[in-house]
Amino acid sequence: MADADLDGIIRQLAKQQNKTLTGAAKARRDHYLGVAAKAKDATGKARAKELAKAAMEQGLAAAKRLQVAADNAADSYARAMRKAAETAAASAAAESKAAAKQADAGAAKAAAKAKAAKPKVTKPKTTQPKPGSKPAKPKAAKATKAKSAKAKA
Repeated sequence: MADADLDGIIRQLAKQQNKTLTGAAKARRDHYLGVAAKAKDATGKARAKELAKAAMEQGLAAAKRLQVAADNAADSYARAMRKAAETAAASAAAESKAAAKQADAGAAKAAAKAKAAKPKVTKPKTTQPKPGSKPAKPKAAKATKAKSAKAKA
């Protein structure tokens, strides 16, 4: 029963309830027919028979309404589950498609990077100053002067 679909369970329970309700309506009808059999006058018999007929009609109508409502609920559940399964399958397909597209794009980027990653020829840095520029100040000398000034103070 754990593996059964809920719509089947709904239908099964409705069938059981329908049988129970029909049985109760028949019992009520039989009660009124018994009252009719015991009636002393014709009007009492007629009234009891009418009550028996009405009880049976109303009981069967209630059982029919219950069955229709259960069928509608079961159909609605089955339809909702089918839609949910289709949606899940569509989203899974979309995710796999996106992953494949991303993998293709990643491969294309890697190929483009490899193509663009040609070794660049750089000029070697020279330690000689450019003509017309100021001579470079020694940075270490500045730091040493600042430290010695702090130590003296």
